[in-house]
This record gives sequence, C-alpha cells and structure tokens, in this order.
Amino acid sequence: MAKIYESITELVGRTPLLELKNFEKRHNLKAKILVKLEYYNPNQSVKDRIALNMIEEAERSGELKKGDTIIELTSGNTGIGLAAIAAAKGYKFRVYIQDQVSQERYQVIHAFGGETVKLSEVPEIVESMEKYGPDFVECVKALERAVKDEENIWFADQTRNAANPNVHFQTTGPEIWQDTDGKVDIFVANVGTGGTLSGAGNYLKSQNPDIRVVGIQPTEDSFQSPERPDQEEITGVHPFENVEERFIPANLDRKVYDDWYEVHTNQAYAAAREAAKTDGILVGASAGAAIHVAAELARRPENEGKTIVAVLPDTGLRYLSTNLFNEEFLV
Repeated sequence: MAKIYESITELVGRTPLLELKNFEKRHNLKAKILVKLEYYNPNQSVKDRIALNMIEEAERSGELKKGDTIIELTSGNTGIGLAAIAAAKGYKFRVYIQDQVSQERYQVIHAFGGETVKLSEVPEIVESMEKYGPDFVECVKALERAVKDEENIWFADQTRNAANPNVHFQTTGPEIWQDTDGKVDIFVANVGTGGTLSGAGNYLKSQNPDIRVVGIQPTEDSFQSPERPDQEEITGVHPFENVEERFIPANLDRKVYDDWYEVHTNQAYAAAREAAKTDGILVGASAGAAIHVAAELARRPENEGKTIVAVLPDTGLRYLSTNLFNEEFLV
C-alpha cells in the first residue's frame, strides 16, 4: 500500500538512535553511547517537536486563530520549526532572534516566509540586557512587555508553554524507551528552555526510577562579555545552576535531574568535530556538548557496561558560517 504524507506536520518525531561505535572504540569506552539524531526531523532539529505541539495545542484551545501572527523569541531552531509549521498551516510568523546566531538561521526563516527582528532592535529588550545581561528568560519577559498592546498575535513562549515539555513526555521519552527495549541507564540532555530534559527525563523515570538524568549548561566563560566580545557560544544552551532563580526557565523541572555538567564551547566544538570524523554524523555545537558529557560519563568506572542516551538537538549544517568545523579555531 502506498504511503504518502500530506504535510510536514506528519513527519515530526520518530528520530533514530545511533550507537557511536567508532567514537567508543577510539576512546576505549566501556559504556555504550547512544545518540538520538534529532536532525532527522523535517527541519533538522529537536525544536520541530515543540513547534508543532505548541501550535496545535493553541489551535485546540482557541488561543491561535486563522489570521493571527505567531511570534517567538529564540536562538534559532525553535524559530525555524515554527516558521515551517506556520507556513504549512497558513500563519504569518515573526521571530525575535539573538544577533550573534549563525547566518544560516536567518536565511532559513526567511525562506519559509518568516520575519526576523534582532533583539538589539527592540528597545525593551535592549533595556533588559543592560540591566540583567543577555539572559534569555529576561529577554522573553521584555518581549512580552513590548508586544502587549499588539492585536492578532500569538506568543508561543517556549520557556513557559507546557506544550514544550509535554511533547517530550509524549514522544521523545517513549521513543527512547521503546528503541532501547527499556535498557537505558543514563539520559543526557542540554538545558535551553528545559523542555527536553524535563519531559523526556520524567517519562523515562516513570518507567524506571533508577535511570539517572543529567543536564548540561555552558561554562560562564562560554558567553560573550565586554572582556570576550568575540566569544562563540553554545547556541541554545542556558545556565540553570548557580544562577538567580529569575534566570531559570519555568519549563525546567528542577527535581528531574540527578546531576549536571558544565561544558565550554571548546569542548563542545571538539566533540562535534570528532564525531563527524569517527561516525559520520554532522551535528551542532549543543550536540557536541551532549557527546562530550556522555563520554565523560562513559569514562567513569561505575558506568562500565551501562547504556547512556544523549539527545543531539540539531544539524551541523546550521553552523557552517561559524568556526564549529574550523579545526584551527579554538574559542
């Protein structure tokens, strides 16, 4: 029987797990590293999952109606996912995006007919950054103030929208559990909005409370600052430990993770570059961070023989204008 899909909305999810056999061999690792390749989603990132679920939940509730413009603040991947789903469903889309993200992100959103606005072009956000620094959570609050009087818009707000962690509880977690036959010992994911770690982590723990959940945040010196104006960042990864409560994404369940790691941009870049050469996967900087942490866990003697699953959020093709794959570049 023929199987023909009618919309990209039908292609989201069911991404594969791949064991990094050559990476394990090169490092003589005694634990198994499985990576969930989220670039198999139609728009090459894990954010396709939340883009679809946030929009369809808003349609069901009546918050989002035909003729509305969808808006979001994002480091890029959520914007791309929303732009694509908006195009498929006939909505206009406008994204407020960090100035320093890769040029590919702007180009892809424009290709889908979306409008991009740099954060530096919004006075309320500029004021917030001057007061709190370039914190993603505070920028979202500032955008909410900036658009409060605008009509016929729907703000997706991935940091607080429950459809974000819910879709990972409903899809990402069950996919990992099914594809491993329940044989997973450690789950590793970056924290951006907290949705992936919280949703998938809670599902896996609901199946086996002994599964260890590990979150990842960037080191403090991985961010741009007056002292480091050219610092390349691990795009989309947000600090959640040793920061003020106001800076922690609302969608992060602080009770779900058992441990957390900090990763520097150098470490993320190095792991992504190596995985491309050992196992033929081209992934982004945040995926490199996840591979780095999975390898650190695999080196621990107590984890010998265990299975570690790490979520790799997106494709490396979105970083070709950065120095991610420039072997001579250390950031």
